[in-house]
Amino acid sequence: MANSDQATRFLLPELGIRGVAVHLADSAERIRDRPDYTEAVSHLLGEATAATVILGHHIKVDGRLSLQLKTDGDLRTLFTESTAQGTVRGIAQIAEGATGPEVRDLTALGGDRLLAITIENKGVGNREMQQYQGLVAVDRPTLAEAIEQYFVQSEQLPTRLLLAADKGHAAGLMLQKLPGSDDRDRDGWDRALALFETLGEQELLDLPSAEVLHRLFHDETLQILEQSPVTFACSCSRERAQDMLISLGPDPEGDGLNHPTDVKCEFCGENYHFTAGEMAVIHASSQAEQSGPVTLQ
Repeated sequence: MANSDQATRFLLPELGIRGVAVHLADSAERIRDRPDYTEAVSHLLGEATAATVILGHHIKVDGRLSLQLKTDGDLRTLFTESTAQGTVRGIAQIAEGATGPEVRDLTALGGDRLLAITIENKGVGNREMQQYQGLVAVDRPTLAEAIEQYFVQSEQLPTRLLLAADKGHAAGLMLQKLPGSDDRDRDGWDRALALFETLGEQELLDLPSAEVLHRLFHDETLQILEQSPVTFACSCSRERAQDMLISLGPDPEGDGLNHPTDVKCEFCGENYHFTAGEMAVIHASSQAEQSGPVTLQ
């Protein structure tokens, strides 16, 4: 159970509180297992993965939700994405020539730090995907605090979030006060926060979500609304790689040669090799002419 990848939506009706708990193992490991990531980058990416799954289930998107942290330091971008189908993927991009930060403190990652949370929902009928984006300047040391600040700006509802990650797992727990909940139990939020503060990161990582929730709220009425599996999945494919080559347009060097080309997905590491003959077909259609390795996102 402790190794299952799962998101749990729950309700504390008598306290006027809703929440999401997430425990990830395999999916988080697939995202973080890169030799070029420092320990700090891997840790932050694990936390971001858990946070993205939490946000996706809290907001209940029917498309996809992404979290992106941008800085002008060595860690240029931290990106994670979850979908309504229960899939998750993520990547960290390091500045050219840099090894990546060695600290987890977000305020030490450089200036111009920005957190973007983007929601894409299906349009009605045949309409295009509807996109919504919230931005918040990052002036707090942890990702959990930065996301709490996002909720202060976007929903104006008291929210608490605990995130944790180690070499094998990523986990998170979010509590949010329901609108109008003061009419139910005026002390409910304070009582829940007192219990929340007793939870440590290691306990959150070691135990399945059901046991964490039972330990915290066994004296309260706890309603499990939904338990959903989470898996790592990437949307790349050979067809998408070919489409990307086509979209690049003519080779600016214009040498007329058909070069073997490799397209590598930055999310999952899958490599798509196109032979010179295959590139000749692309060039012959006058849609693309490209040489050298490129990356697929």
